[in-house]
Amino acid sequence: MAHSFCLVRKLLVTFGIFVVCGVAILAAWIFEGHQLSLFVDRFGTIGINSTKVNSIAYEGSGTGGILIVNDVRLGLNEVTSNLSPSVGSTKDNQFALASGGKVFAFGPLPSTTDGAADHLATVPTSGDEAFLVTRRSVLIWPTPFDFNFMTGQSPSWKRHIYYQLRWKKPSGGILEMLWRYEQYFYPHTGWGSGFMTRQGSTGLIRIDIRL
Repeated sequence: MAHSFCLVRKLLVTFGIFVVCGVAILAAWIFEGHQLSLFVDRFGTIGINSTKVNSIAYEGSGTGGILIVNDVRLGLNEVTSNLSPSVGSTKDNQFALASGGKVFAFGPLPSTTDGAADHLATVPTSGDEAFLVTRRSVLIWPTPFDFNFMTGQSPSWKRHIYYQLRWKKPSGGILEMLWRYEQYFYPHTGWGSGFMTRQGSTGLIRIDIRL
């Protein structure tokens, strides 16, 4: 009888430990899911799409603005604190991006372009290898306490979306730019736009120019 009682007691203690651990994991998933997702993303993300770049354009004043890759609009206004990209034209009329003292030229501007920074556009030149890669986070997280009082519709899940521009010149010059945004999931419509922002963690997060 005493042996049976001890066995039941051990089972109850074990079950209680599992319940406490389960509740702790669930609470962390709900309240710290965003940070957990960022941590997991350091080790890898899931590929969604890779598209060849057919055109690239810029709308802005030289700092900030929008970089338009094919038809995808990627912001330059929200950047991590260590980045300071600028966009414009070079002396030989090339559409270029500068960062960290290095300049990467996308390609020549049309002869009709006067070099003004408010609107620049070009296409990859012969031999360029340019791709826009879309990836998503491994971990999604629930948002049971989010509520939009304006629309009455709130996302039930969120995840991170990454847009990476990879551009390699025949000369060996390489540009890599990485943007991170949030994507919301709505029960009735599915995953929405992959360009939602969160202060301090979304936007342009990396620029790497190797010449």
